[in-house]
Amino acid sequence: MSGERLSEMARLLDEAWETRRPVPPLSETHGLTSIEDAYEVQRLFHERRVQRGERLLGRKIGLTARAVQRQLGVDQPDFGHLWASRYFPREGSLVEVPRELFLQPRIEGELAFLIGRRLAGPGVTPQEVLAATEAVAPAFEIVDSRIEDWRITITDTIADNASYGGFTLGAWRRDWLYRDLRTLGMVLERNGEPVAHGAGAAALDHPAAAVAWLADTFGRFGVALEAGDIVLSGSWIPVQPVEAGDVCVLRLADAEPLVLRFA
Repeated sequence: MSGERLSEMARLLDEAWETRRPVPPLSETHGLTSIEDAYEVQRLFHERRVQRGERLLGRKIGLTARAVQRQLGVDQPDFGHLWASRYFPREGSLVEVPRELFLQPRIEGELAFLIGRRLAGPGVTPQEVLAATEAVAPAFEIVDSRIEDWRITITDTIADNASYGGFTLGAWRRDWLYRDLRTLGMVLERNGEPVAHGAGAAALDHPAAAVAWLADTFGRFGVALEAGDIVLSGSWIPVQPVEAGDVCVLRLADAEPLVLRFA
């Protein structure tokens, strides 16, 4: 696909981000069917954000659940960028997130990794990921799509920065690195009612395996995960819709609950 067409798709996604007006699926309107082309659109989209003053905090991994991979007909996860403009730090026990920032948000619960030293693929193992990780933390990821009505294929979501919307983090925990992350349990409550639950094994059988996949994938392009990078390792629970006024609580093992309210 020509560079001009790829740049045009990146422009459309950037405009949709700025105006909060979604666009039809690029797979339909622009024939975006190649995963390689989709990642190039993502790169160009990211460059546009950086030119606007955006900062990169790390990476997010998506499509780690086998059921979601089967749904989209793919056999691998995808990745995107964590943009600082949509990081919502905790202030006390509650995170306030403006609903108006998003087009059609949904929420996921997962585990964040704080990389402590460089991880360069190929051949990175989950054990090496754990050894190179400074700490982990509960995380809410807000996924959002610039594609109308979430009518996405794998190439649509990759191009759209893996449907990134924003994120927030609980307290960093180093002691969890010595636990079996596959068996940690997670419960998501919305407005006082449990709506989803899962365990760490949902993310490619182990959250550290998802991070290893990312490091290996980057290694093919001469890119590494660097010290200080935050990596969201993929959702443990089915994605949930959210609206203005919703209060979501993420309960993960013995951590203090992470509470987010869409204002």
